[in-house]
Amino acid sequence: MRPFTLLFLVAAVCGLFFAGFSTWDFVAHLDRDVHDVHCSFIPGLLASDTSASSGCHVTLMSPYSSVFRATVWGGVPISLPGLAVFAFLLFRGLDMMLNRREDDKRATTFLVLAAALPALTSLGMGYLSLVELGAACKLCIGIYISSFVALAAAIGIRAQGVGEDMVGFGREFGLSFAEGVGFVLIPVLLYAAVSPDYTRYVGSCGSLAKPEDANKVLLPIGQQASGKDAVEVFDPLCPACKGFEGRLTASGLESQLKRKALIFPLDNSCNWMVSNTLHPGACMMSEAVLCADKNADAVIAWAFEHQDEVRTAASTDVAAAQALVVAKFPELKSCIGSPAVKSRLNKSLRYAVANQLPVLTPQLYVQNEKLCDADTDLGLDYALTRLLAGQVGSKESK
Repeated sequence: MRPFTLLFLVAAVCGLFFAGFSTWDFVAHLDRDVHDVHCSFIPGLLASDTSASSGCHVTLMSPYSSVFRATVWGGVPISLPGLAVFAFLLFRGLDMMLNRREDDKRATTFLVLAAALPALTSLGMGYLSLVELGAACKLCIGIYISSFVALAAAIGIRAQGVGEDMVGFGREFGLSFAEGVGFVLIPVLLYAAVSPDYTRYVGSCGSLAKPEDANKVLLPIGQQASGKDAVEVFDPLCPACKGFEGRLTASGLESQLKRKALIFPLDNSCNWMVSNTLHPGACMMSEAVLCADKNADAVIAWAFEHQDEVRTAASTDVAAAQALVVAKFPELKSCIGSPAVKSRLNKSLRYAVANQLPVLTPQLYVQNEKLCDADTDLGLDYALTRLLAGQVGSKESK
């Protein structure tokens, strides 16, 4: 066996390995429960990651991890066609080796073209991970490296060939391309066909018992002046809320919602429903959002962007965290900490009590019907599309 052929086969197997574990992690969430994810260069041997802030978890829950999300719950994971492509590359590499076609320019040219597909896809996905998400997923990096090595090996195989005959390449390319499409299309269609139908859960997870906002505690957010009324319960220093906001924006469904925010800080310095402070500085940051009023979107966006910085500062000195906010929004200095905004925040918490809301963030209510907590991440597009369309399932579903 030639060295470049061996390298190509090893790269294809490694790609299968990493894409397989990534697909496994995604499929595990189809039961609508929370699961650990593999975040290691040696998945299966090292412990899975339980951190919701890990790069692998961030990329898995991102809008870029799957396609057809509005049709299939969670969508079809990008790693599944990736798995199929690596399987096809392994098949082509073995076929070329066993049939002694390593000198066949037609076979090796197609091999280079086939290997270029996952390499180009890796460039795009790597950009999205690092630039858009600011996260590095070890499984993804394993896939990227496998893709680039496979392409380099394929180029090496072709460069070492001695044959020059390209007659009939068009026909061979067409047949091989059709094989590759079959390798990808069949598992994708099977996945979509057997994916669970969770429509029955839509609208079955509760509702606002007393939606009337007599004390005017709900704060308009977003740019939509029309659409279906929605109440979003969130903590400005909650990482899950930041992730939810990104997924909602990416889904395109935000444009169908006329949103109002119910500020619910998970910080026991103001929220008596919380026994421990989960997000230091959340009370202060919530006051800042309420003080901003019509400029709340700008303060929320800044809070999401600087969550780690504010929480770290507030963990030792809330005044230092407040100074960060005031430096960016000096007009809020006299309002933050004032009796008026503290009273308004307290009334927001009373609204949560009156509606018997669970102590967690984020939550979304559309026309008073709750989007199930299990549908705020991978199932967002699927469930929210149906909730907006009025496809409400049985109230007795669990």
